[in-house]
Amino acid sequence: MNTVPPLPVKKDLETVVILKQLNKSSRALAELKGEAKTIPDESILINTLGLQEAKDSSEVENIITTHDELFRAGVDEHYKNLAAKEVQNYVAALKLGFSYVQNTGLLTNRSILEIQATLEKNNAGFRKLPGTKLKNNKGEVVYEPPQGSQEILDLMGNLDQYINDPDVQDLDPLIKMGIIHYQFESIHPFYDGNGRTGRIINILYLVKEGLLDIPVLYLSRYIIDHKSDYYRYLQSVRDSDAWEEWILYMLKGVEQTALATTTLIRSIRVIMDQYEEKLKTETSFYRKDLLEIIFRHPYTKIPFLENDLQIHRQTAATYLNELDKLQLLKKVKLGKSNYYLNTALFNLLKYREG
Repeated sequence: MNTVPPLPVKKDLETVVILKQLNKSSRALAELKGEAKTIPDESILINTLGLQEAKDSSEVENIITTHDELFRAGVDEHYKNLAAKEVQNYVAALKLGFSYVQNTGLLTNRSILEIQATLEKNNAGFRKLPGTKLKNNKGEVVYEPPQGSQEILDLMGNLDQYINDPDVQDLDPLIKMGIIHYQFESIHPFYDGNGRTGRIINILYLVKEGLLDIPVLYLSRYIIDHKSDYYRYLQSVRDSDAWEEWILYMLKGVEQTALATTTLIRSIRVIMDQYEEKLKTETSFYRKDLLEIIFRHPYTKIPFLENDLQIHRQTAATYLNELDKLQLLKKVKLGKSNYYLNTALFNLLKYREG
């Protein structure tokens, strides 16, 4: 049965084909980093793209929710949809991890434990019991993760050092991200939430390494679209040390996802510019922070304006109702409350669902 050797990987991972793909992936990622800076309020991208990623990442685990359910859950604490709440937990875990990396410059086991606890709403910690065995379609066991609690602790300690100490292995961070993801998923250190935690680690590692300023590159949609390849390449590393194919898979995912996300951010910028022009010319209450509020969430509600703009409730309601009349927002009644849907942003995000 497979074992998980500690890092570093004792194999040449700077082959000609890997370096060729690395160059393309790095260029696409640098372009994305620059494009993200064109939207000054980073919370707009963290919220909108973070929710998109949370939805996709949860879908990998067969936690299915619609965009409408997801966005409603984000503004209505009384909205009871378990799948949407799971996705909200993912967003909370992502933001928690991002804050930790920002403040410390590290991505340690402590933060990984807190991310998983936020995802799963428990404090079970690393496994102390045997993990789930991976079986093929014939019911045969093809992979058994580390079973002993001490082995898991040792491997996670080794992974912590690999993530945070650049001297352990001198490789490009994009290559190391692929190694880290493989190692974490193979250790499978938690009872639940390993996949989603692992995908959060991906993006936080890129932020830690300075390849991105904020978490905006998410590989979950790529993994969904190439799910059979994902599991096949993971297993090929375990079975035959086929690292090149796995690293290439991850690097291509970075390139494709970065290009798609750059296009999406440009589309958001275009819509924001259109809204800004209309607010300036057709209202008497244009404010930059008002524009940013209605783009932080596809659904906006009166308290958002009250709190962020420091205005009275009636004034906030007047603003939102005027934006509804201008067809910049669409007033929707959910339960006992009114919400205001940014239809252009909502449709843009929903369009990417397929």
